[in-house]
Amino acid sequence: MTPEGIAVDPLGRFAYVANFGDSTVSGYRIDAKTGALTPLKASPFPTVNGPRLLAVDPKAEFVYVASLIGNTVSAYRIDQKSGALTQVTGSPFLTGRQPETFVASPTGKFAYVTNLDDNTVSGYSIDHKTGALTPLSTSPFATGATPDGLAVDPNGKFAYVTNANDVTVSGYSLDPLTGALTPLPGSPFRSGTDPDSVAIAPSAQFAYVTNGLDNTVSAYIIDCDGYLSPISGSPFPTGGLPFAIAITK
Repeated sequence: MTPEGIAVDPLGRFAYVANFGDSTVSGYRIDAKTGALTPLKASPFPTVNGPRLLAVDPKAEFVYVASLIGNTVSAYRIDQKSGALTQVTGSPFLTGRQPETFVASPTGKFAYVTNLDDNTVSGYSIDHKTGALTPLSTSPFATGATPDGLAVDPNGKFAYVTNANDVTVSGYSLDPLTGALTPLPGSPFRSGTDPDSVAIAPSAQFAYVTNGLDNTVSAYIIDCDGYLSPISGSPFPTGGLPFAIAITK
């Protein structure tokens, strides 16, 4: 099935996996005591060709799946008892070419998708009742070459995008009213070779980027204006070809 991305709902009840090979999403119930996964009865759920990465919205009501081949994002409502997924009206929603990473803002008001082949980020408003996506009037937003990973800081003030072919990280301020992204002064910031995933600490003080061809993780301090400064000792060594990173609370 070639599983690619995985996402856990914020309440810790369900986990969902994007299967690139057969264009489905597998769903599981999480045992709260042991962490074991039990497949949901209705799983797997069909989606558009080439699902890569997926995300659950902050309120644990919807799942969003970016489809690399289909150039779309599919949206699903989560059944709060069974965990089953039902496609949202109007889904799938169009993106740029080769969408990779989908991220919702901490408020659940906005969503963003990196488009590998367009060198852009598509921005959307999220309908909190239906889960439907509406493109922002200012979208898409320009990035560096081959944007891959994307993260919004926990305070919803800044967004960061890894540019794989530019060896950089683009930083943006996020307008809390419109969702528009504006490049930060000093952006883009230097990274290691082939930056993939980016994650931000819950404190919103630090950012971390995996560098696939350097076998390292770059670490940064985030200042009050969103500027990224390398932490002493960065980059830090990893195993071979690091792809993703996650931070505990």
